[in-house]
Amino acid sequence: MVIKANELDFATLNRTIRESSDDVHITGCLGQRFIAAGLSHKNITIDGIPGNALGAYLNGANITVDGNAQDAVGDTMNDGSIVIHGTVGDAVGYAMRGGQIFVQKNAGYRAGIHMKEYKEKKPVMVIGGRTGSFLGEYQAGGLIIVLGLHDDGKPIVGNFPCTGMHGGKVFLREDVSKLKLPRQVSAHTATDEELDEALPHIMRYCGLFGVDSEAILEKPFTVITPDSKNPYKQMYVQN
Repeated sequence: MVIKANELDFATLNRTIRESSDDVHITGCLGQRFIAAGLSHKNITIDGIPGNALGAYLNGANITVDGNAQDAVGDTMNDGSIVIHGTVGDAVGYAMRGGQIFVQKNAGYRAGIHMKEYKEKKPVMVIGGRTGSFLGEYQAGGLIIVLGLHDDGKPIVGNFPCTGMHGGKVFLREDVSKLKLPRQVSAHTATDEELDEALPHIMRYCGLFGVDSEAILEKPFTVITPDSKNPYKQMYVQN
């Protein structure tokens, strides 16, 4: 089903998506919010720029955006996938607890904040470019991978990455000596065995966006994990 969104408000657009029994192709998207929020089935393709909270609480649907997206993509998503052929705004994957997000280019501030996992539910986010400050803030689980492609001379990650991190892992395609990280995390160059966990998701990124995987893997990755179950003590209590 094709939905021409250029003359629809967000409520009408979302109602039309839910009432469709088929997969949906949205054209002329102009910042409508909450697209596919909580949706548990359907494949959705979007031409244009969706507004805030695209795929919030997503529960199994698959979303592809042929362009950029705004803030809070995949907010608290539980399952499914979101693929962005462009950049995203702030707080992508906020409190994400399942599913996968792939961003071709850059992400804004607080990507992956409060990500979490439980048993078989393990969220994954791959960002092809760089991220803003507070990447993985208070991360409690899941996997974040930042590839640092589309080099524009800026660092792969902004200030204060992994602050308050107490679960999960972050892989950054960067030399560990170039990173400024908080005291409550451990970081080292990823071994081949450690990189095996990230490799399937890197390969899927390459397949989605036509990137040479061999070129990506020529550069070392840093793996970051929490070194304390109580990171807040190190942050706020004076020893």
